[in-house]
Amino acid sequence: MNITASNETVGVQHGANRLLRLEGAAVATLAILLYARADYSWLLFALLFLVPDLSMLGYLAGPRAGAVIYNVVHTHVGPLLLAGVMLLTGGSLMLPLIWVAHIGLDRMLCYGLKHPTAFQDTHLGRIGKPRR
Repeated sequence: MNITASNETVGVQHGANRLLRLEGAAVATLAILLYARADYSWLLFALLFLVPDLSMLGYLAGPRAGAVIYNVVHTHVGPLLLAGVMLLTGGSLMLPLIWVAHIGLDRMLCYGLKHPTAFQDTHLGRIGKPRR
């Protein structure tokens, strides 16, 4: 069955993508503001900011495994659980804030959660140059 999107559907998707990008920007901004207010190390922020992207190595096991690993690391569940543990144990919120800032910036830049077809196929649309 061949399904094509109507102009109305495409418009709704485009509007939803804008909202998701705005949400990502808001999340990243708040995480960075909280990080700054806590007076954590900016050197550590810079060193750890891209650590979640190491999950791309999951693609060495194939696109399906890569998508699962990438998506687990690029949702807010992990950093929120870690923040909860840190709050309960009196630990630092430094790592969860860096992680949340990373996810927010990714969403703002349209790097969405991955589909199992290819790294470029995301819930926010295809990233990169169009296929020929």
